[in-house]
Amino acid sequence: MNVSGTDQPNSARPNRVILELIGYDREHYEKADNLTIDEIIQRINPNRVNWINVDGLYDSSIIERIQSHFNFHSLLIEDVIQDQRPKVEEYDDYLFFTLKMLYSINGGEIEYEQISFVLGSHYLICFQEKEGDLFDHFRDRIRLDQGRVRKKKADYLLYRLIDIIVDNYYNVLDAIGEQIEEIEESLHKEHSEHTFQRIQNLKKELIYLRKAVYPLRDALSTLLKEKNELIEEENERFFDDIYDHVVHLLDSLDTYKDLTSSLMDIHINTQNNQLNKVIKVLTIISTIFIPLTFIVGVYGMNFKYMPEIDWEYGYPFTWLIMILMTLGMLGYFRFKKWF
Repeated sequence: MNVSGTDQPNSARPNRVILELIGYDREHYEKADNLTIDEIIQRINPNRVNWINVDGLYDSSIIERIQSHFNFHSLLIEDVIQDQRPKVEEYDDYLFFTLKMLYSINGGEIEYEQISFVLGSHYLICFQEKEGDLFDHFRDRIRLDQGRVRKKKADYLLYRLIDIIVDNYYNVLDAIGEQIEEIEESLHKEHSEHTFQRIQNLKKELIYLRKAVYPLRDALSTLLKEKNELIEEENERFFDDIYDHVVHLLDSLDTYKDLTSSLMDIHINTQNNQLNKVIKVLTIISTIFIPLTFIVGVYGMNFKYMPEIDWEYGYPFTWLIMILMTLGMLGYFRFKKWF
């Protein structure tokens, strides 16, 4: 199931690094792509906002060139390349922020990538693992000068990108909610191993989401508590709004976790009820055959003097007794509502 309303990335990882530069201020806008890293760096204008997007982290020479030009700490580059929990780190003249960007949930598995931001006084560098992202619509808004982004500095751009990522978390959660409803309906119709596996997959994905969202809440809290010169005071309220969204997401995650646990309980209880029904049927059958087996056992004994052996109607009479006994026990079980 694809999440509607999101720009889906190319699932295959690119075998090249894609560079893009969007520079803007109130009066000017420029977009440059299909350029080398040196050409991108030459086009950076310190008098405007420069959004540098790096898709693919496979060419170490490009990463090293960016590090050298902006004088980034080696630990920052290590955090960009390696998988990290969402966090924020402050350096002397730039700010590092990393989190998970979720796209969709297909077959119980969430498609995601790590995205890292480095915020400077006149630039924002975005490092992505895959080609494609959620920002195409926002790029058009910048180009068409819609909203306030062209009137703001790079910190507002950082807010908007994080906000887009967090808003898409809701789409992923909605998709999980739909799957929970589908599984709940299927539990009333079938109780297959496939349903059990779907519940297990959802539990795993919810655990992953909690690991992605909880540190994000802490990172935003740190960003708000520790005043940073790169974040204008008037823009702090925007980051505070993202923080509120993340807190709401955590509440929703707890709710979905409880619902998924309830589905598992329903599945287990249903399986137990089915097993009990089978055992009850087998018990009734065994109970019916116990006296019949006794009768057959008695007349199967090889004693010489048994009066019924020489009786002309002994065989049909024995059958009649066994049939009446069976019908009587079935009637009694039915009267007691045991089946």
